[in-house]
Amino acid sequence: MSTRMMIEVDGRKASYLTAGGSGPQVLLLHGTYWSRVWLPVLDDLAAAGLRPVAVDLPGLGRSEGELTLETATVPALAAWVTRFAAALGMDEPAGVAGHDIGGAIAQRLLVDGKLAVPRLALANSVSYDSWPVPGVARYRDPETVAATTVEDLLANRRAAVTAALARPVTEQELADYLDPWQQMRVGRSWMALAGAADSRYTEALMPALRASSVPKLLVWGEDDTFQKVGYAERFAAEVPNTTLVRVPDAGHIPMENNPTLVAATLSEFFL
Repeated sequence: MSTRMMIEVDGRKASYLTAGGSGPQVLLLHGTYWSRVWLPVLDDLAAAGLRPVAVDLPGLGRSEGELTLETATVPALAAWVTRFAAALGMDEPAGVAGHDIGGAIAQRLLVDGKLAVPRLALANSVSYDSWPVPGVARYRDPETVAATTVEDLLANRRAAVTAALARPVTEQELADYLDPWQQMRVGRSWMALAGAADSRYTEALMPALRASSVPKLLVWGEDDTFQKVGYAERFAAEVPNTTLVRVPDAGHIPMENNPTLVAATLSEFFL
């Protein structure tokens, strides 16, 4: 069973979901959502012999703190994740997986080399110039940010989560996903993440990724309207040692649409 735990990073509590025992650790990163996106696959990853660790970035999900435009950039978040891994004693995980903007952070971790990333997995990740999408880019406008209320943000995230799940969703599921954004501190952190979203971060990583021999896996919901599968196809064609696994009838969060396939694919890759 998955468990939520806390550890101190930079003097504040960082929250993470984990499951399993003493198997190889796998670090799971979220983007414009929170660690909840990884929940459907945690138990299966643990059953396969891994110890998954799905962290909430600072100020997001259940983690303390508040992001700013400076601390919400991909390089700054990659540095924070490195400090989180050190606090957890995760010197060399079996690999790192990133979803959405978490995929940009994972790519950065591989390239900057401050945390060992022996294997890299990306699930419907941002790449190249695929981001920020319009629903995120609108928060790059300071006037929009200043005028946004908790209710406004909840309505935005409700629409985004509903589209991302790409399947019938219950009110309870939506409430579970949306719960962190009830706090304006989390809302401000999310808007900082949106405001700092910039495709130059991923585009700048491409030369190093093309030169990297590290095994890479793309797990992609084929029906994603946010990060279209064409970007995954391009990445797989241009970056060596990359395998693309398509998830049929799945949207932006394939872990929700076909957790069995996603967990089995990740487990085989990381073990």
